[in-house]
Amino acid sequence: MQVETILAFGGHSEAAIQFYTEALGAEVIVMMRWKDSPDPALRAVSSDPDKIMHASFRIGNTTLMASDGVETPSQPDFKGFTLNLEVRDDAEAKQFFTALSKGGKVQMPLTTTFWTSLSGMVVDRFGLSWMVNVASPTE
Repeated sequence: MQVETILAFGGHSEAAIQFYTEALGAEVIVMMRWKDSPDPALRAVSSDPDKIMHASFRIGNTTLMASDGVETPSQPDFKGFTLNLEVRDDAEAKQFFTALSKGGKVQMPLTTTFWTSLSGMVVDRFGLSWMVNVASPTE
């Protein structure tokens, strides 16, 4: 069994994936638009055929999915979870935290903690909550 994460960006999937590509080096695996569906019934579901029906992208070793769904574009409302970005060293932590912070809101600046050399929390411009942690040398 496998649990996979699908992020609903409320009409902003393509922009979000582009942001993660630039900020974190994400790699797009697949991006399908509603208009590209071979099923005419599915093509008719969305009011905007250019929006993303399904996308899959990889950040490091993690694959995430995204969709604009069939709803009217809106601001995504991600609640109840945070994505943790475990990085190799302080330099990577600073680089990725700074990139995710652009247009977002820092909740906890990068700081030394009892569990790692640097840890911080940010909500990015798409409303997605991130925690950036330098991996423990014992991991």
